[in-house]
Amino acid sequence: MIPCPIADGESVWDVLPEGNRRIMNSLDYFIVENTRSARRFLSKAGVERPIAELEFVELNEHTTSAADVERMLRPVLAGRSAGVISEAGVPGVADPGADIVALAHRKGVRVVPLVGPSSILMALMASGQNGQAFAFCGYLPVKDMERAQRIKTLERRAKQEREAQIFIEAPYRNVKLFDALVRSLSGTMRLTVAVNITAGDEFIATHTIEEWQRMPRPDFEKRPTIFILGI
Repeated sequence: MIPCPIADGESVWDVLPEGNRRIMNSLDYFIVENTRSARRFLSKAGVERPIAELEFVELNEHTTSAADVERMLRPVLAGRSAGVISEAGVPGVADPGADIVALAHRKGVRVVPLVGPSSILMALMASGQNGQAFAFCGYLPVKDMERAQRIKTLERRAKQEREAQIFIEAPYRNVKLFDALVRSLSGTMRLTVAVNITAGDEFIATHTIEEWQRMPRPDFEKRPTIFILGI
């Protein structure tokens, strides 16, 4: 399980440990979310094998059958090692790579997670929210009424369980989600906004909803953002 940089323009070895290099250099078969971005990542990482000699298969939202996932694992069952790469950050977390990992466990294949940047955990680390109890909730509903109901559910969970609620949105909908949060939540709830983590223009801030209401909206339109809700 090979992490890759989160933000565009990052130097690979500024955000990945040097120890990953040896393992990446040993592989010639990769199960990836997107072949183009995986090729670009491995090229920037300076892997020893020519990119043209590497084999890539895609596991993403277009992979609809269990048979396709099983086919991807056959080379591994035959003795070949494979690297799993997401489009950004760590594979298998909020990522289709979990499907191949689940199958690997059923088949008795060893799964090795390498160290690298996870925007979810990095946002939590820098948030001041509850790192002892937290939940990743993925994407919230798109429709206004359903989203408002989900926000109130997350607020209740944060209060009752004292559990930080972590969620994300498609970057082009960040503004709409933020406005819904500020409009729907109690003024004392704390909201973390973590934008473009690890990039040069990274922005991470935690304020109460009342404080956010008095502040300019963060500059996060069309930029990857993690939201965390807590008490």
